[in-house]
Amino acid sequence: MRVFNEPAFVLHSIPYKETSLILDVFTRQFGRVALIAKGAKRPHSALRPVLLQFQPLQIHFTGRGELMTLTKSEWMGGVVPLIGDALLCGFYMNELIVKFLAREDAHETLFDDYHHTLFQLSIEKSSFEKILRPFEIRLLQEVGYCAPLDICQESGGPLDLERYYVYQPERGLRPAQDQDPAHWPVVQGKYLNNLAQFCLEDQETLSMSKLLMRFLLGLNLQDQVLTTRQILIDLKKI
Repeated sequence: MRVFNEPAFVLHSIPYKETSLILDVFTRQFGRVALIAKGAKRPHSALRPVLLQFQPLQIHFTGRGELMTLTKSEWMGGVVPLIGDALLCGFYMNELIVKFLAREDAHETLFDDYHHTLFQLSIEKSSFEKILRPFEIRLLQEVGYCAPLDICQESGGPLDLERYYVYQPERGLRPAQDQDPAHWPVVQGKYLNNLAQFCLEDQETLSMSKLLMRFLLGLNLQDQVLTTRQILIDLKKI
């Protein structure tokens, strides 16, 4: 397989032998792919200065099997380098992608969402939670781990804005009941409707979205730990 001019982002890299790198790359048409960048650690390598995380690239690669060869990479610009809390948010997004997306499974819409979210992180100085929440939801929905947040699975219709709902694992939203497990977050329909439309200006909606997303991520990650997510939780950023 030979691929040319493919939009991509580097998610992670590890040294390989003395002069090369193995990259985990998120591409638009091919999803996550593993690439070897031969000689990328050499001082005068054309690859070395452009293989940066959180920067849009256009890459060429070739090969077969699980590990292919990166032959060219060009920096496309347009995203200011992330710093501080924004950088932590970027690492968090990368961890989510690595944990939830299978290799070589294309998610073109999510790739565009990732690019847009990085751009938002690069220009905003605060409100990181409002920026990250839509990406979390879209990612979980893309891989089938989150049912629509504005539909009652019991009735098949829209939510009653005044009623309270729980998210039942492997089913979706339904009206809350007294016997529901205590760790299932109970959320009013109007806040769920706001969240489904990514209307996060209301503080109560933002607070309820935090409870629900922690529940959904914990449910699907099970015993896996996202390092940067825990740091951001400790810093009260998400």
